[in-house]
Amino acid sequence: MSKRLQVLLDPEEYREIQAIAGRQRMTVAEWVRQALRKARSDSRQTIEAKLRAVAEASRYQFPTADIEVMLREIEAGQRLR
Repeated sequence: MSKRLQVLLDPEEYREIQAIAGRQRMTVAEWVRQALRKARSDSRQTIEAKLRAVAEASRYQFPTADIEVMLREIEAGQRLR
């Protein structure tokens, strides 16, 4: 079942979207539907990429420590240069 979505835009923003949709030979409604689909897809891809990065990183055994300790060690190393 389809659902109706009402979005309030200021006149300038609406005119800009209307012009973009017109250049692509589509209605404002279709342009908005496509924009929302793309945003949902991009969001899913971003989440999936982050999960892949965490999974990949978890395969390694990098040295780690408390962040304050690590920062002190980094600063101490930079002072030696």
